[in-house]
Amino acid sequence: MIRAQKVRLYPNQTMKKVLDDLCDYRRYCWNQGLALWNDMYDSSLVLDDRKLRPSERKVRDELVANKDDWQYQLSARCLQLAISDLGKAWSNFFNKAMPDWGKPNFKSKKAPRQGFKTDRAKVINGKLRLDKPRGIKTWYDIKFKGAKSLEGDLKVASIYRENDKYWANLPFEVEITKKDKTGNKTAVDINVGHFNYTEGKVNTL
Repeated sequence: MIRAQKVRLYPNQTMKKVLDDLCDYRRYCWNQGLALWNDMYDSSLVLDDRKLRPSERKVRDELVANKDDWQYQLSARCLQLAISDLGKAWSNFFNKAMPDWGKPNFKSKKAPRQGFKTDRAKVINGKLRLDKPRGIKTWYDIKFKGAKSLEGDLKVASIYRENDKYWANLPFEVEITKKDKTGNKTAVDINVGHFNYTEGKVNTL
């Protein structure tokens, strides 16, 4: 079972810059991927060749193969997960029953909410630790507040900035222990406005 929690992040100045850069990088990867996806899709239609149809793997591999030097200073998972989400968005485009059906749109830097995802984050000593790219020396864990429980395995975390504040949705996979059945039966009598337990006990609503 996945139990998600929304927490407020309190990064220091160094990690604020990291979070801002990753938000920008996510938008960059999405827009680059979408432009490439559109080109591949249009080419497949013009040439009437289904083999030219874009896929998550094709788009991701081409973006990775053409990465600029500055991109290696940022988490590789940001690109991978952006293209994964883009692939899901394109799959939804072919299902008109989906809410907000339509082609994926380019992301704007003017949008009030900017964010990114990572599947490499960890909670260490009550703080959030992001994956540190190679060659980066200065790195800090991030304080946060609002979590009710930190039990379970942390999955894909969504981190975003909104109104100059930083937030994270932390989904933990937890095991649910099934309670043993007692064998007792419980019935609700909706006509008289009280719970009627078969053992004879009555609780008023």
